[in-house]
Amino acid sequence: MSNKSLSTRRRKNATAVKMVGSLVGTFRRAAGLTQRALADEVAVDEETIASVEQGRRTLKPDLAAQLDELLDTKGALSVALENMPEIDLFPRWAEEYIDLEREALALSWYDNQVLPGLLQTPAYARAVFLNDVPALTEDEIEQRVAARMERQEVLRRAEPPTVSFVVSEVTVMDRLGGDAVHAEQLRRLREWADLPAVTLQIMPVGRDFHAGLSGPFILVETPDHQRVGYAEGQLHGRMVAEPDEVSVLERKYAMLRSQALNPQESRDLLDRLLGDA
Repeated sequence: MSNKSLSTRRRKNATAVKMVGSLVGTFRRAAGLTQRALADEVAVDEETIASVEQGRRTLKPDLAAQLDELLDTKGALSVALENMPEIDLFPRWAEEYIDLEREALALSWYDNQVLPGLLQTPAYARAVFLNDVPALTEDEIEQRVAARMERQEVLRRAEPPTVSFVVSEVTVMDRLGGDAVHAEQLRRLREWADLPAVTLQIMPVGRDFHAGLSGPFILVETPDHQRVGYAEGQLHGRMVAEPDEVSVLERKYAMLRSQALNPQESRDLLDRLLGDA
């Protein structure tokens, strides 16, 4: 699923995120609180506080306001957050999903236009962003490619999520970026397909029934075993949290898996395509 060029929200500069996190830690220690104690005071888990302090998670404005009041910072955290340098990487509507993806226990991902971002090579990702309309600047493209590659670290965690991908055959046939980019991308897909925590299935073209005609979506299992969905359209995406709506996506995904080639057949198809590449 691609990150669109509409940028109603800007992801904060990584150095600035770490600086604000260090401030949180400094104010917490000055107040004589442990991370666990602070987390209890503001009703979040300890890992959230630790992630913010270590610069792995952006401090959200509502939490900044809570911490300013609790730690008596005179508004320092909110002011720092408002004045952080910014780079256009993720729009507002994708930010929450990106945070969930980073800590997911499991991901179920269906895509029918481009290959999932977690499976893309840098050259393929660049080709995807080059097709954005309106066109992105060269700097924006490079920043977004780097951010997409960083997201792939979730698959290399010591305890990676269990990830299932169902992708349209069209996505492995299209030659975005040219023949060399296509061949490299096929090789990367074949490598991903052999990872023990990854299942890749390809939906062949020509099916007379297809459960994914409404477009791409992702299902996420969170560390506390909640199930949420994410669906992205032309101009925006949205989180899906209502149980009835999540259930619809889960049933669609189960049907898609039954309609797609099984994992071995999908690997065989990639091998044949690589033989022709």
